[in-house]
Amino acid sequence: MSKVKSKPCDLCSTEVDIRYRIQYQKNGDWKLVCSACWQKVSQDNPFYRYGGTWKARK
Repeated sequence: MSKVKSKPCDLCSTEVDIRYRIQYQKNGDWKLVCSACWQKVSQDNPFYRYGGTWKARK
């Protein structure tokens, strides 16, 4: 039985199985964030860009 490889959110460091690749600052680097942080930084943000979803392998 293999273990799911969770990874930490780049903003809050919570270990999660699904992270979202986003940019949320002007000229910012891509970040992999959890769903809670994704929703916080994407709302009403003119610099927000979505770049895909990372899912842990099972």
